Amino acid sequence: MNEPIEKIAVLTSGGDAPGMNAAIRAVVRACTYYSVECVGVYRGYQGLIEGDFETLNARHVSNIINKGGTILKSARSLEFKTEEGRAKAYKNLKEHGIGALVLIGGDGTFTGGLKFMEEYNFPLVGIPGTIDNDIYGTDNTIGYDTALNTVVEVIDKIRDTASSHNRLFFIEVMGRDAGFIALNSGIGAGAEEILIPEKNLGLDRLVDSLNKSRANGKTSSIVVVSEGDKIGKTVFELADYITENFPIYDIRVSVLGHMQRGGSPSCFDRVLASRLGVAAVEALLDRTTGVMIGITNNQISKVELDKAIKMNNDINEELLKVAEITSI
Repeated sequence: MNEPIEKIAVLTSGGDAPGMNAAIRAVVRACTYYSVECVGVYRGYQGLIEGDFETLNARHVSNIINKGGTILKSARSLEFKTEEGRAKAYKNLKEHGIGALVLIGGDGTFTGGLKFMEEYNFPLVGIPGTIDNDIYGTDNTIGYDTALNTVVEVIDKIRDTASSHNRLFFIEVMGRDAGFIALNSGIGAGAEEILIPEKNLGLDRLVDSLNKSRANGKTSSIVVVSEGDKIGKTVFELADYITENFPIYDIRVSVLGHMQRGGSPSCFDRVLASRLGVAAVEALLDRTTGVMIGITNNQISKVELDKAIKMNNDINEELLKVAEITSI
């Protein structure tokens, strides 16, 4: 990175998350502020391979800070996993005079970026954009706060129905490998039980909890289930088991699905994305590469990409205790 960077490209990859547009906006405007040309890459790594580029200025990103999704689109690219695909991407970057990359995404995005950087010594930094909040090296990922607010709002509405009909609801939220959404939204929405992949509580614990709720006079209950929970193969199988063994329960299942990804980002996510976008450009201009820009104790932080990929965030044991105590 001895030559001055005159052109920086930005792309979004993997699952979309509310606040990605705010991050794109911040990257573009930081480039403008520092007199660096910014290029948007459409459709993630596939766009790199196909040369789907557009020069962006401050006006191109007007009125997007409040929009969910990503204006640059996102796509998974099998071709980028091949040497030939990455060679095409590198050729396009060099032909367009692009000197560095900002990658907005999660584990898969960073894994592809790290491989590309190692092969071609190409300067890049990552910004964590995923609703799962499962990236090591940052207290919050872009989109997580918005997803939590969405889930809590939906659970509040479902509880109205549960209370009206004396029902038990199993509510599945996203989190195939991490239970951060389930744990925090479950506490925030006052769930009677929370099932996450990090803690296999087992059927006996669940049954005991439900029985205690009935004994304590509760006529309706909410069980928040992370999609990666290991008790049942699916939330429907879990509900069937409870139905068969405890016919006193009138059980319903609600899978929240992709509604958790959508919607206008919260103020927290907009501010976070703006801070990380500006910091990413500044890091590249300071000749920093191969890092993810995060936030730790409300301060901008940097962690090497390989650590962000290989290491895991731990579930907060205090929150597990809080969930147990407050669900009585």
